[in-house]
Amino acid sequence: MVGRTLAIIALVVLLRVPFLNQPIQGDDVDYLYGAEHAQIDPLHPLNTRYMFSGNMVDMRGHSHGPMNPWILAVLLAAVGDVHEVPFHLAYTLFSIIAALAMWYLARRFCERPFAATLLFLAVPAFVVNGNSFEADLPFLAFWMASVAFFVKAVDDDSLAALAGSAIAGALAGLTAYQAILLTPVLAVYLFQRRRKGDAAWAAWIMTLAAPLAIAAWQIWEWRTRGELPAAVLLGYMRSYSFNKTSNTLRSAVALVVHSGWIVSPILVVAAFWPKVTKWRWCLAGGAMLAAAIYDVIPLFWLSVGCGVLLLTWLIEESLRRDFLAAWAIVFFAGALLIFFAGSARYLLPMAAPVSILVARRSPPQWLTAGFALQMILSLGLATANYQHWDGYRQFARTLASDAAQSRVWVDAEWGLRYYLESEGALPLSRDQVIEPGDTVVSSELAHAVTVNAPVAQVSAANIIPSIPLRLISLSHRSAYSSAAGGLLPFEISRGPVDRVRADLVIDRKPVLSYLDPKDPQAPVHVLSGLFPDGWMSERASVLLKTPEKVNSAEVVFFIPTTAPARHVQLLVDGQLVAEEAFPVPGRYKLAAPLHISNPTATVTIVVDKTFTAPGDRRNLGVVIIGVGLR
Repeated sequence: MVGRTLAIIALVVLLRVPFLNQPIQGDDVDYLYGAEHAQIDPLHPLNTRYMFSGNMVDMRGHSHGPMNPWILAVLLAAVGDVHEVPFHLAYTLFSIIAALAMWYLARRFCERPFAATLLFLAVPAFVVNGNSFEADLPFLAFWMASVAFFVKAVDDDSLAALAGSAIAGALAGLTAYQAILLTPVLAVYLFQRRRKGDAAWAAWIMTLAAPLAIAAWQIWEWRTRGELPAAVLLGYMRSYSFNKTSNTLRSAVALVVHSGWIVSPILVVAAFWPKVTKWRWCLAGGAMLAAAIYDVIPLFWLSVGCGVLLLTWLIEESLRRDFLAAWAIVFFAGALLIFFAGSARYLLPMAAPVSILVARRSPPQWLTAGFALQMILSLGLATANYQHWDGYRQFARTLASDAAQSRVWVDAEWGLRYYLESEGALPLSRDQVIEPGDTVVSSELAHAVTVNAPVAQVSAANIIPSIPLRLISLSHRSAYSSAAGGLLPFEISRGPVDRVRADLVIDRKPVLSYLDPKDPQAPVHVLSGLFPDGWMSERASVLLKTPEKVNSAEVVFFIPTTAPARHVQLLVDGQLVAEEAFPVPGRYKLAAPLHISNPTATVTIVVDKTFTAPGDRRNLGVVIIGVGLR
C-alpha cells in the first residue's frame, strides 16, 4: 500500500517536472493581479481593477473567489517576485492532494484502485491545466479532499474526518463558485448510507460547507467594501452577454464532447459495450448523425458519440443508486447550468468517478492500452500548450528594450500581456490616445482594440507549436479552452495558434477639417473613443486639419432614448470651449466661437454617463453625427 502511494506521488511529480518553467498563460495574469493587490490589502485580494478586452473591470466580478489569489499572494511574498519554477513547484502540491484523495476513493469503490488512479492522472485537463496558476487544480484538490474525508467520516463515524471535509469544502467554495455542487454530491452519499443520530445531523450540516463559505465571503465583501461580488459578476455576465442562450447551448455541446475524452474513448467503449442497450445505441447514433450534419470532422462525431454513451450510462447507473454515477451526473447537470464557455477543465471534478467506474468495468487487457494512449495524448497537448505560451514569452523578450525606452501598449490578453507588462508596457484601453513614437503590440488571437493611427511594422512572429495538436488557434475549431469558436475536443493541425506583431505609431497627416464618423477617411483622424458606427464612449478625440479661417468648433450628436448621457463638453486642444446639459433624448448641436492658428487641432467630446447594450462590450455615450471646425 505504501509503495503504491509513493508511486502515485512520484508519477505526479514526473508529470509536473518537465513543465516547471511553464510560462504564464491564460487567466494566470488575472489571478496575479489579485495576488499583487493582496500585498497591500490581504483581506480583499479581489478589490482591484484590471484591463479586460480594452475595458477597465472590477475584479470582484471575477468568476472565482479569493482563495487562488491568496495562494499566489503567499508565494509572491515568500519568493519576492513571480518566478515560474518555484511557483509551479508549489502548485504541484495540489496535484498530489487530488491524486491521493483519488487513491483513497478508488480503494474504497474499486477492486482496481491503482488502475483507476492512473486513469485519473492521465485525464487531459489534469495534465494540461495542472501546469497553470489558474484555480482549476487548487479547486480540484479541495473538492477531492472534501469528498474523500466525507466518505471516511460517514463510513467510519469519524468526527475528525467530517471536520476535514468541511474545511476542504469551505476552501473549495472560496476557490470557485461551482463548489456549491459539493452539497448535492455529498448529500447523495449520506442519503444512500442512511445514517441516523447526532452524527448524521452533523454530517448533513457539513454538506453545506461550500455554499456557507461562499455566502460568508459575499457578506464580508458587502459589509466591508459595499458591494456583493456576485452582483458585480452578474452585471458583467449581462453586459458581456456571456449567459445568452446561444452560448449556453454551445457550452452544453462542448461539455458533452469533453466528457467523451475524460478517459480514452476506447475505454468508454470497452467498459460499457456489454451494457449498451438498443435505445442507447440509437441515441448515440442519432447524436453522431447530428454531429456529422453540423461538422464534417470525424473527431467531432467520435467525441459526441462517446460522450453520449458515457452520460447515458451514468444516468442509468445513478438511477440504480450508484454513488459514483450520481456524483458525475449531478456535477455534469450543474455544469450545464453554470458554465457558458464549455471548457474541458470544467469537468475535472467528474474525472474521479468516471475513472473509477471505467476501471471497475473495463477488461484488464484494455486498461493498460487506454491509459497509455490517453497519457500520450495528454502529454502532447501539454507540450503544444507550453510551446504556445513560450512563444509569447520569447516575443516579449525581444521588445524589452523598447518597453524600457518608450511607451509600449499591449492589445492582447494572457501571457503576452503579462510578460510585456513585466518589461514596462501598459495594457491598451479602447479610449487610449496613441501618439507618434508609441509601439503597439497586438495578438491576432486576442486583440480587442481597433488602432486607427498610421503604423509601421517593427517585428512580427507566428506562434506555431511543433506538436500537431492545438488547444486554441486562429482557426477556432477547438473547444478545449472555450466553445466560442469550434466544438472539437482539441484540434489536429500544424497551423499557427497566433500571430503577434509590434507596430510603431507614425505621424498622422489629417486632411479633413470636419469629420463624419462613417466617412472612409475618418479612421486615420480618430485618436480615441469614436467608433465607425458613430457611437462614442465617455471621451472621444479626433485630430483635424485647421482650415485657413476658423470661426467655430462644433459637434452634432444624437442622444438615443436608451442613453443616460445628458451633459456634453466640447474641448479643443485640451481647453474647454463649450458645455451644455440636454434634458431629453434627441438631435443636438453644441458649438463655440474659436480662433486658432495651429495647422492641426485636437477636438474632444466628453459625456457625463455611458451604458452598455446587450451583446456589445463597448461603453456607449452618444451618437456623433459630425464634429469639426467651421
